[in-house]
Amino acid sequence: MKIASFSVRGSTDVRLGVLAGEGALADLADAAGDEEWARDMLAFLRSGEEGLALARECARAPRRLLPLGEVRLLAPLTAPGKILAVGLNYAEHREEVSSAAPRPPYPEVGPEDPVVAWPDVRQMDYEGELAVVVGAVAHNVSLEEALGYVAGYTIANDVSARDWQASERRRGRSPLMGKNFPTFCPLGPWLVTRDEIPDPQELSLSLRVNGELRQHATTAEMLFPVREILAHWSKLRLLPGDVILTGTPAGVALGRPDPEPFWLRPGDLVEVEIERIGVLRNPVVAAAASP
Repeated sequence: MKIASFSVRGSTDVRLGVLAGEGALADLADAAGDEEWARDMLAFLRSGEEGLALARECARAPRRLLPLGEVRLLAPLTAPGKILAVGLNYAEHREEVSSAAPRPPYPEVGPEDPVVAWPDVRQMDYEGELAVVVGAVAHNVSLEEALGYVAGYTIANDVSARDWQASERRRGRSPLMGKNFPTFCPLGPWLVTRDEIPDPQELSLSLRVNGELRQHATTAEMLFPVREILAHWSKLRLLPGDVILTGTPAGVALGRPDPEPFWLRPGDLVEVEIERIGVLRNPVVAAAASP
């Protein structure tokens, strides 16, 4: 199933929907009434089989369908728990850069939402990544058990301010600031439940800027597969709603011999596509002038 957080256009009311047929969402809140988990992805994950059963029923026999053109898709998890990142998890990307992989920001931005090119950022980079969403409490889990704790998968663009990262490192500080500008790290377009992706190491991943292919790989090329990543991070005790970014392939601007033409700029359109999940599409816009 593909489960989305959305609002009806013109409303700020957040709801959950399951993709039913082509281009429409079945409204879970309409079927579940006052249940909190029909309006909040984190609560939905915590509901376990109860929420999944209703979502499956809605997909089979929707009470009300909302065309995608009439809704605004939001980040699947607008208020997740921990967000953890794996850096340099593709061999070619490891060769093209030597930067550390800091923790990304909360995914405030969903599909189609703009990513802001802030005036203080001169080297704005892209990183298409498979994102893993945890569905159950996981503590010291084994490799064999690890994928059983996954709720599903979505797409992330781990936008990075490379100039800020480099500046903070020169000062002996963490490069976190380069990952935490508002609107960085869009997430979406929805959560695809793990039953639709039994093996997360069989997915193709591509990133395009203005239609030009910049990154392309398969998740089979990961140095550390998803089950190993999840087992490792479970030492921290993962909770439902935690998100793990699994690394980006080669092709980022930073890894180019001359990166200047490849930095993101206002007017660009970034599309990250992962097989069996969909496309995360975000325009890059200039920051609004201060009043």
